[in-house]
Parts: sequence; structure tokens; C-alpha cells
Amino acid sequence: MLQEQCLWNMTAPNIESYSQMSSDTQATICIIGGGYTGLSAAIHLAEKGVKVILLESQTIGSGGSGKSVGLVNAGTWARPDDLNIALGEAAGERLTEALGQAPSLVFDLIKRYNIDAQATQAGNIHMAHNAKGEVDVDVRYEQLSRRGANVEVLTGSKCHEYCGTKSINKALLDHRAGTINPLAYVRGLAKVATSLGVIIYEHSAVEALEKVDGHWYTRTPKARVKSERVIIATNAYTEGEWTEITKTFYLVAYYQIASEPLSGAVADRILPYKTGAWDTRLALSSFRRDKDDRLLLGTVGGRQLKPKSFYQSWANAVQKSYYPDLPAFNWQYEWCGNFGFTQDHIFRVLEPDEGLLTATAYNGRGITTGTLMGKCFADYILTGDRASIPLPFKTLEESKIALGAMKSGFTEVGLTLYHAGQCLKIIR
Repeated sequence: MLQEQCLWNMTAPNIESYSQMSSDTQATICIIGGGYTGLSAAIHLAEKGVKVILLESQTIGSGGSGKSVGLVNAGTWARPDDLNIALGEAAGERLTEALGQAPSLVFDLIKRYNIDAQATQAGNIHMAHNAKGEVDVDVRYEQLSRRGANVEVLTGSKCHEYCGTKSINKALLDHRAGTINPLAYVRGLAKVATSLGVIIYEHSAVEALEKVDGHWYTRTPKARVKSERVIIATNAYTEGEWTEITKTFYLVAYYQIASEPLSGAVADRILPYKTGAWDTRLALSSFRRDKDDRLLLGTVGGRQLKPKSFYQSWANAVQKSYYPDLPAFNWQYEWCGNFGFTQDHIFRVLEPDEGLLTATAYNGRGITTGTLMGKCFADYILTGDRASIPLPFKTLEESKIALGAMKSGFTEVGLTLYHAGQCLKIIR
């Protein structure tokens, strides 16, 4: 029976819970948010002996970091040349290079601290679902290979072999990439952080943030933290009225569904090299297998105002589109999360006040971008060098998105119509 339950909650190693902050305390750095960015920053600061306190409003991994697909991808959704147009050539190239190295940063952290993140570094595949998609694959290959990225175009029988379907005739294999269990990774980062002396408090939502006499005071329901600097690492899961950073992105939901464990020829056939994958559809479909050989399908879109069977019908349609000769799968788990989105697919880095740092709108690339930005914030704090940040700072006013809630609503309506078209075989 299909359960409303995030698969990663069932397959990630458990960790001890952390207490709620109940008395006033102080640290050099206070970090708000226990996801990839916050924990990466905490680790890289603690490695240098900096005293860090991290506040999490719920539990570690309860936000987007514990609900993602688990694709460890390089770069942004935007192509490198498009980044250069949007940011200028120097800034665009710098960001492309930094994010190109971000998967290595993730996998190196996992190896260095022996994190049980169920990681595979077999590459990920961008599958062209039609002729227009094939052109996009060629363009991305040309731009990435020109910059020395380890990417490969798959065609013909090799493409069919890697994807496990003859419905895809061209795809881009990025050898830098891979997959993880995202909740296992973020829980592992928390364990590493505490081993380095970071103090983590759960169930400690921030209610106010104010600066007094050159120090920051971060207040929770029962106590407050006095610190020299604050990193806001809450992104799409920012709660409360204490900050305006939610105006720098609009929310987009992401749905996932997982089959029961597969075996035999079926398991051997689909993504046989344990690569992750996603297609070039306007409302993309993502594909991967987990450690137990379940097939995970995902797509942009939420479950609001949809019948319970809506996405199960969508998943069946996608399966038949790509694997028409295989028997229908028994779907076991389904869940949804949110990510921050911008129309140019570029995240934002802000320093709203002296000693206050944040990054928002990772546009679905949170594992790599968040881990990278955590390290970059740590480097910036330690050195004072703005060149530690691979993207120019923007002001809050420059970053605000007009009518964000309306954009989220219109996006959801458009995605619903697209998925309905797939189910009805109007859209292929």
C-alpha cells in the first residue's frame, strides 16, 4: 500500500536527538538552520577552532535537506554561457568553476569523516526526451567540455544501456556527479559537527534577531544566543516574521514516489550503473535507485487540490513512457518538499548587515550548492576576503521577487496541467 512517508526516514541511520535551548548562551558564530548550508558552515568553522552554536526549529533534516532527491549535481540549472550573460563573464566563470567542484566537496566530506550517506559517485545523466532536448544536451556538452568538465554524450546503444530504456536516444553523462541518501548525509554532517564541538539545539525556532552594541542576539522561545556573527541558513524553510529573506525567492514543491525494492532483471535493467537521472521535460522527471534498489521518480509540483491518485497515475504514465515492456510497479512511499526558486535559476548571496550572512534560492541544487556555500561562508568569516564567495553579493532590495506567492500559485497550476497532459498522453 502506498504510504505518505519520506523514504529517507526509513532508510537513513538514526542519530541521537538534540535538546531544546533553555538558557541564554553565547558563541562566536550563531547559525540558524540545520541543513546542508548551516552544518557545512559549522563544520568548516569548528575545524578552525571557532565556537559555533546551531539552532534548528524542528529536527535535523526535517526541512528540504531531508526530503530531496539526493542527486549530487554540478553547476546550476542555467547553462554556463547563460550564467556569463546574467552575471558577466568573470563572475559567471567563477561560479561555474566553483559549482563544478562542489560534488567533490560533498564526496570528500563523506569520505573524510566516514559518513554513512549511502553515496555512489557513478555520475548522473541528463536525458533528452525529444529532439529539442537533444539539442540542449549538445549545447551543454559543448559549453561544459570547453571548460574542461568531465562530461560525455551518450548515444545509441550505450545511451540505452545507461538509461535502461530505448525511449532515450541521447543523454549527457556528468562523471563528476552521483547520488546520496540526503537525510543520511545531513544527519551525518550533524554528527561530525558535534564531534568537533558545535552545540546543536533542536526545537529552537528563532523568534527575533537584533543587533545591540555590536553583537547579535538570536532569540528563541526560551533563551537567546549572543554572537559576533549570524549565518541564516534556512532558505525555503524560513519560518516566522523575523526576516525578509523569504521575499528573495518563491516556493516550488517537489514530489517523489518510490517503488517497492526491485530485483532480478528489472533491477539490473533500470539505471544499471546506479547513476541518478533527470529528463529535459518542461516539468522534469527525475529517476534514481536507492540502496535497496527501489526506483524513485520525482517531479516539480505539489499535492494541493489534487486527488490522492493524481501522482500515482502520473508515475504509472512515466513508467510506461520510459519502460513500456516492464510490469507495473507497486509504489510504496510518496512525499513532498519545497525549494526556493528564482526565474534566472541563480541563487542569491546577501549580507544584509555587518556580521549577517545568508544564501537563498538554490533552485533544486541544495546538496552541492548548500555544502559549498557553508564552506564559503566559513572561509569568508575566517579571512574577511569577499573573494571566498563565488557569487557577487546582492542587497535585499535587489533580490526581492515581486508577487512571489502569486508566482508560486501560477507555477503550481501550470505544473498540474502539464502532469495531467502526461497522464492523458496529450504531452509526451
